[in-house]
Amino acid sequence: GICTKCQPNAVTLNRQRYRHVDYVMFENASIVDRFLNYWRRTGNQRLGIMYGRYEPHKDTPLGIKATVAAIYEPPQKSSKNVLELLEDPLEGQVNRLAEAVGIRPVGWIFTDLLADDLNKGTVKHFRGNINSHFLSAQECIMAADYQNKYTNPCKLSPDGHFGSKFVTVVVTGDASDQIHFEGYQVSNQCMALVNDDCLIPTKDAPELGYIKESSEKQYVPDVFYKVKDTYGNEVTQLARPLPVEYLLVDMPAAFPLSAQYTFKAHLHTEAKLFHVENRQEIGETQDYTSLSSYLQQFPPDRFLEAVSDFHLLVFLATSDMIPLNMNTIAPLLEAVKTNNVDIAFHFKKCQEWATVEEIMAAHEATPRVQREPSYVGPGASPLPPIGSGAGMWTCAHCTYLNVPEKSACDMCSLPK
Repeated sequence: GICTKCQPNAVTLNRQRYRHVDYVMFENASIVDRFLNYWRRTGNQRLGIMYGRYEPHKDTPLGIKATVAAIYEPPQKSSKNVLELLEDPLEGQVNRLAEAVGIRPVGWIFTDLLADDLNKGTVKHFRGNINSHFLSAQECIMAADYQNKYTNPCKLSPDGHFGSKFVTVVVTGDASDQIHFEGYQVSNQCMALVNDDCLIPTKDAPELGYIKESSEKQYVPDVFYKVKDTYGNEVTQLARPLPVEYLLVDMPAAFPLSAQYTFKAHLHTEAKLFHVENRQEIGETQDYTSLSSYLQQFPPDRFLEAVSDFHLLVFLATSDMIPLNMNTIAPLLEAVKTNNVDIAFHFKKCQEWATVEEIMAAHEATPRVQREPSYVGPGASPLPPIGSGAGMWTCAHCTYLNVPEKSACDMCSLPK
């Protein structure tokens, strides 16, 4: 039960007539192409966190735009129809690294693409038309979770925050069956409903949410929204169910006329970019092999350009294989932030980076040994007796157990 005097009043939702961000701008097409390559190779959907900065939008009075400089891909499980975001143990480190190079989380992006004609490169259009939805209820709830996590500071607000500038970008097909970017935010009222655990998705209609009913553990007041009937009259309806488009604020998402580059590695168009994190299942592994192959594409005098890649910096700062951390690469992050060649070359001469170069050189001298497939059957070699592991050695880097005649680890290819 609940005291009738303390009982919250019914809530009537209103459409939000303003938006905290007016425009989403990707600095260059390479950022998005790199993100979409996962879908192109697998056909599975992908989610990423957009890092960048908020800047004045000169085309709109008092406007604000979110400028995207990089897309970080957290651990996730995906298929053609489902995305499951996993816990990211590196989230705090990635945010600190981003702050060190002058950027911050500004939004999240996900794909909802289904190939239509592979020869023409077209995709199916099933969002944003009259028979479909813009965002599903589950996506609105996730967007509200992110916006509650990254709130907008406001000294005039009683709790010090008002709304959020964290944006949502959907990559889907448009009316001409081409890949299109759509920007959204959910309203402040949607943020409050999700924060108080009042809004849930429906099972059979993605465009409809549902306000929970009161239970013994939680009291939920009645929530209403206003809509015009067939005669043009404004009527009030109970939000069970609730069309989630009532909670959306849209904005354009596009590219500038001239490309911009916070991370200069994208300028080296003839070079193959460093692997993106958390893509082991498609063969993009971040290790000494990929690091060495990537850096070999750049001459020594272009070291700053080579390391000016967000995914490479994340690997250097967070990988257990690299003898570096946030403190040791702080000068390198400052060099990338300020585009200072002298600081970058000074870091290149430090002991920690020299160790990385020595390991890469040893790694190149001992190429990875390809294992022969095991065969058991007529004519096969006899299997070794159980317990005959004498003389085998354990790799000091990855703890893999190797046979005595190997001089390099079969798992990580590092020398004995």
